[in-house]
Amino acid sequence: MRIWHSIHLTVISLALSACLSPSDCFREDVFCAALVTDTQGIEDHGINADAWLGLQQAKKDGLADRVEYIASVGSRDYSKNIAYFAEQGFDVIFTSGISLDDETLQNADLYPDSVFVGLNQAFEESRPNLISVTFPEDQMGFASGVVAARITKTKIVAGVCETSGIDSMWRYCEGFRAGVKFADENVKALIVYRENGDREKLFLDESWGYETASSLILRGADVVFAAGGVTGQGALRAAAERGVYAIGAERDQAAAMAESGSGVAVSFYGQTSSEVREVMREIKDGQVSFERVGRFQFNLSTHALSPDLEAELMGLLEELGSGNVETTVSKSR
Repeated sequence: MRIWHSIHLTVISLALSACLSPSDCFREDVFCAALVTDTQGIEDHGINADAWLGLQQAKKDGLADRVEYIASVGSRDYSKNIAYFAEQGFDVIFTSGISLDDETLQNADLYPDSVFVGLNQAFEESRPNLISVTFPEDQMGFASGVVAARITKTKIVAGVCETSGIDSMWRYCEGFRAGVKFADENVKALIVYRENGDREKLFLDESWGYETASSLILRGADVVFAAGGVTGQGALRAAAERGVYAIGAERDQAAAMAESGSGVAVSFYGQTSSEVREVMREIKDGQVSFERVGRFQFNLSTHALSPDLEAELMGLLEELGSGNVETTVSKSR
């Protein structure tokens, strides 16, 4: 369906009882949507799983006739996986994760008849067929910092993030720092970014995350916050092995990491499924927001949080969402 030539064009959606062939996505009366994941897979307990759930629910709601996904095995698969759906005539192609931002932008240029939606991707350049969906990393880091300050016994907590050259990572860890200070100025926050690391290991440097968290724990940190894909998971694994609490980001890290994430007390991550459905609805209605900032959620995985602290956290999320509490963290370094 060539919907992007006129954004105000009303799209007619028909319920199809028969199976659709790949070529059917070129038909004007068939609406097709797809997802290309990062290397974490479709069962990542986070953005990939939630995005796919959102697409399936969108189909049930009559917002799409056909939905499919490809789980990328390696980063070199990103561009060809995106191109596959574009060449099959898919109307909307979602890509999940910051590591796909370059490929998403490039394919938006190559295939102007498809709409591309970058989940957790902020683009410096705009395109008439490119939608950015991000989540407030500073707020998620801030909430993590409040939790860390409440549960620490040593009054020392740690934040481990991918390079600060990536704005989202900067917002995560600086939000964490601000949240710690907001909750208790007597708690010291040790923040370390993966600077000057191998570019090929971006978001994949588990050993660096593990070693960095281990050194911070030796310095007295008894709560570790981490963000940055597999890099961050290395830090969470170190916390589990050394018997200290950890706070996860980007996905339900306790579920994603299983035994390796046994130290994760709580995880904060975006409400991707609802954002996917809302984007689909806007596209069908012809009223599109090209830059969306979604809401986030948290999942408790241990009894580290008392009922009182859980209630405080629920209230904090409402205050952050309404703007009554601000993180004071800038959008970029």
